[in-house]
Amino acid sequence: MRNYPLAPETDGARRSPRSRVSRIAARAALTLTLVAGVTGGVVAPAQAASPYERGPAPTESSVTATRGYFDTDTESVSSWVSGFGGGTIFYPSDSNQTFGGVVIAPGYTASSSTMEWMGHRIASQGFVVFTIDTNTRYDQPDSRGRQLEAALDYLADDSDVSDLVDGDRMAVMGHSMGGGGTLAAAEDRPELRAAIPLTPWHTQKNWDDVQVPTMIIGAENDSVASVRSHSIPFYESLDDNLESAYVELEGASHFAPNMSNTAIAKYSISWLKRFVDEDERYEQFLCPPPSTGLFSDFSDYRDTCPHLT
Repeated sequence: MRNYPLAPETDGARRSPRSRVSRIAARAALTLTLVAGVTGGVVAPAQAASPYERGPAPTESSVTATRGYFDTDTESVSSWVSGFGGGTIFYPSDSNQTFGGVVIAPGYTASSSTMEWMGHRIASQGFVVFTIDTNTRYDQPDSRGRQLEAALDYLADDSDVSDLVDGDRMAVMGHSMGGGGTLAAAEDRPELRAAIPLTPWHTQKNWDDVQVPTMIIGAENDSVASVRSHSIPFYESLDDNLESAYVELEGASHFAPNMSNTAIAKYSISWLKRFVDEDERYEQFLCPPPSTGLFSDFSDYRDTCPHLT
């Protein structure tokens, strides 16, 4: 179930008591079934493997590794393409499978190089990853959202690796204003499978129209996009029927996503695997949620465990 803070909900967030009660009841029933299956009271029904599973069964070491099971290669995209500023595609090499696509946008004044550490790391877990540059470094969040959408279309339809991309299984990520653009793109494209805003910034605070499973990653010591003004209100505005999570990095700054970060990688990969690949083997890394506080990577963590979809 979503864990709610003691603070009052964000102004303007519209919540349905009926949907909340039905969701809680459904999750409670699922939890009891799973617990009973473990304790021997009732055997939980076996789940069919997703046809989109890629790679062997995951472990803690595999999901935190800097490289996953797939060898990867890159493809440069010119800034002359229409709709965004070019970038780099990272993709699994020597494979005859198709993969979900992930487009990642940088933050205000930043280039795609600030996001490139995610490229091989996520692609090697079985995704085609596109780190993009924006048309200008000063583009605002909604513009970045439109550019994410243009890059999604390019990746699936026109890129040199489009034959590797399953256009029905796409996701967006982004940092700062790119994170705000991630929310905007998710709001505009409900068919997306996952969205992961990273220390996001946006003047819009209410995102209850988003229908895409969304994990928001905030930073406790963010002085640019304070979690109290951005990440937490964004999360609290999401619809109660939406699969969602809020991850707050202990002691981290706004720029934590700009460098290699095991916590960001682990939870981003697990979220993408769970919702883009429908791979329930990764549920173990999301539910039950991790501990918070002293000796933890997280100062706050909220979720909708266990996941129903």
